[in-house]
Amino acid sequence: MSEFIKEILENDFDRETSQGAVLVDFFADWCGPCRQLTPILEEVAKEVKEVNFFKINIDAAQEVAARLEITSIPTLVLFYKGKEVDRVVGLIEADDLKTFLAKAK
Repeated sequence: MSEFIKEILENDFDRETSQGAVLVDFFADWCGPCRQLTPILEEVAKEVKEVNFFKINIDAAQEVAARLEITSIPTLVLFYKGKEVDRVVGLIEADDLKTFLAKAK
């Protein structure tokens, strides 16, 4: 991934989302819109230091995807201290993503 976004595995999901503000990008390698979203996430992750950014591949993390009822990708789920705050499905522009991340309080 990058220094700003870390890819996590299914068995790390609960631990990684339990502390502070976390944005998780649910994606798949075969998903075109997911690939389009990556540079937007990179740009925002460089600026927004108070949120941890993670990606999780739904093909490798089917249990987590099912538990969170991820039915379309890309899906961005915002967590604060392990609890889901909000989610957005589909592509999102950088400015809208920054506004969305402000909900993590």
